[in-house]
Amino acid sequence: MSATLEAREPVARYLATPPLLQHFDCIAQAPGGVARLRELILTLAVQGKLVPQDPTDKPASVLLERIRAEKAQLAKKGKIRKEKPLAAISEKEKPFALPPRCEWARIGEVLLQVTDGTHHTPKYLDSGVAFISVKDIDGKSVSFADCKFISETEHQQINARCNPERGDILLCRIGTLGRPTIVDTDRPFSLFVSVGLLKLPKFVDVSKYLHLLLSSPVMAAQYNEIKAGGSHTNKLNLGDIPQLRVPTPPLAEQSRIVARVEELMALCDTLEEAGRLAAVQHERLAGALFDALANSATAEEAAANWQRIAPHFDLLLDRTSTVDRLEQTILQLAVRGRLVPQDPADEPASALLQEIRSEKDRLIATGQLKRDKPLPPIGDEERPFDLPQGWSFVSFPELCVIGGGATPSKAKPMYWEGDLPWVSPKDMKVDLIADAQDHVSKLALEETRLPLVPRNSLLIVVRGMILAHSFPVGVTQIEVTINQDMKSLTPLTPTLTPYLALACKGFKQDILELVERSSHGTCKLESDKLFAFRFGLPPLPEQSRIVARVAELRDLCAQLRQRIATTAQIQSRLAETLVDGLG
Repeated sequence: MSATLEAREPVARYLATPPLLQHFDCIAQAPGGVARLRELILTLAVQGKLVPQDPTDKPASVLLERIRAEKAQLAKKGKIRKEKPLAAISEKEKPFALPPRCEWARIGEVLLQVTDGTHHTPKYLDSGVAFISVKDIDGKSVSFADCKFISETEHQQINARCNPERGDILLCRIGTLGRPTIVDTDRPFSLFVSVGLLKLPKFVDVSKYLHLLLSSPVMAAQYNEIKAGGSHTNKLNLGDIPQLRVPTPPLAEQSRIVARVEELMALCDTLEEAGRLAAVQHERLAGALFDALANSATAEEAAANWQRIAPHFDLLLDRTSTVDRLEQTILQLAVRGRLVPQDPADEPASALLQEIRSEKDRLIATGQLKRDKPLPPIGDEERPFDLPQGWSFVSFPELCVIGGGATPSKAKPMYWEGDLPWVSPKDMKVDLIADAQDHVSKLALEETRLPLVPRNSLLIVVRGMILAHSFPVGVTQIEVTINQDMKSLTPLTPTLTPYLALACKGFKQDILELVERSSHGTCKLESDKLFAFRFGLPPLPEQSRIVARVAELRDLCAQLRQRIATTAQIQSRLAETLVDGLG
């Protein structure tokens, strides 16, 4: 009876593995899917579920007995120390059942020796014997490209206790935990204390199986169980490593497992590379189409280009990066007069500018505003693009009252006991500014140079690392004040605010080109450059149409992002279900 069951067992085991291949693509397409596949492959491998068992294999007990014999012989010759017997593994310590002929063992029973590198920092030289630390092993090979060097004398002293040889395994035990690496070189080298050395038996090669086993989630869970140290530096104590519990298959099955894992990992590599290439091609296609859309000469041409792209939205807009690209293209079209058609009946922007100029002259005459130096007329060669009918080129100082910021003294707590929002770059993560992380008092306004910024003003960041990649703009919903890394732009006509906020976003890339980056990494947007920047101002009715259309399309982009996120969640849950079912 038992013989019949044992003979049928390999078939049952083999039939359990096809679902992995059946669901490979589905799992791989989920966010982080390929990484999850790699973990699943290793988990199935060490659980004995990846390849069929063969009843003719010599059981793992035979392999373990041969290792014990080799260790006893080496200890007798004085080449290794005789170790105390390791405690037997209780049933409670076994995380899962193993197939017949496999055994749970302490890793110390499978290894000849467990040691680590030198515990003192040697004297480094420009050349000599390679000295390897955690940074020089990556889980695949030992790298000598950026290692340190020590003298032959120190190398010999270290090697008397810790001599890595081809086929041994190095294990990161301080900081990064695990990341086993097979010694794949005959070049002599010494190890630092952060690297553990697992000496393997010489009569048989078990290095590849142990390497995949030590790389598996099963062992990662055990590293986490035994790790010591604080939150900043974890470590595996050398004395705890031999206690690790390892599922040990027959030697012949180990070879089959290794071959199958290599085959499936190669498939993961192919999927990963295919995904990378697909992403690159997708980005190029989307870039070409959206660039053509952004470069449309007229609103009519933009509409025609939009119609060409629209049928391919499902293909193009299946990732958030492309939706972001679409949204920026919409903004670029909007501020260049390509998003909505012009209406000849609209009063031109020049009339609006005349009204603003009159208001500005009144404020100057009453002493409420300083007279600014007007910019020279823009020449034909300076025009960044052709303006639609009724538009005019303008600059921010022509339309707004410009203000700066300051920081009240921290030595005077009474300055920081009020409820007036004090906006700084860290608050500029939203489009509408209604509060800030810090607040100041009315006394701070009275006794310092701190300005009061009216509601319906634009706030922009002009200094800070955020300018390396973004140009944050917000509209004040209440009265606020700002710090010295900010500028406020209060439109002389409040109805301008929505369009000016949109213009800042639409010309973000153009404005970022004006940012100065120092060798120390600091970024600054010089006022002279920002306020000399010219952009197009549409007639007031067209501004309203543009702002409304942009809001509508940005809502569409938000819906697309939500759809992508929902799809990713569904894919992720499906992948988790499949992984759980296969594990």
